[in-house]
Amino acid sequence: MFVTPAYAQDAVGAPGGMADVFIQLMPIALLVLIFWLLIFRPQQKRLKAQQAMLSAIRRGDTVVTTGGIVGKVTKAAEGEDLEVEIAQGIKVKVVRGMVADVRTKSEPVNDNKPA
Repeated sequence: MFVTPAYAQDAVGAPGGMADVFIQLMPIALLVLIFWLLIFRPQQKRLKAQQAMLSAIRRGDTVVTTGGIVGKVTKAAEGEDLEVEIAQGIKVKVVRGMVADVRTKSEPVNDNKPA
């Protein structure tokens, strides 16, 4: 009277395997796309802009180091080191990667030009 027969579910009417997997992976793929567009892509753009700024440093530019020291570049070779004058007669060597900002861009000084 209170007991009813239980029947097993028929597997024929269930949705297919690949469509079900695709539907389950769709939110993960959407999150990866959002992270790419909102985080990784802008970070790569900033990194490229920073690298371009560092490679364009020339003699006469006013730079700010990551430590907050402001100085004028007196020697900028193609290598890693820059020579920065932080006060009159006081020059320090700075690694090019530790420059946070270039405040004033100037035309390179030509010492070979007659006065």
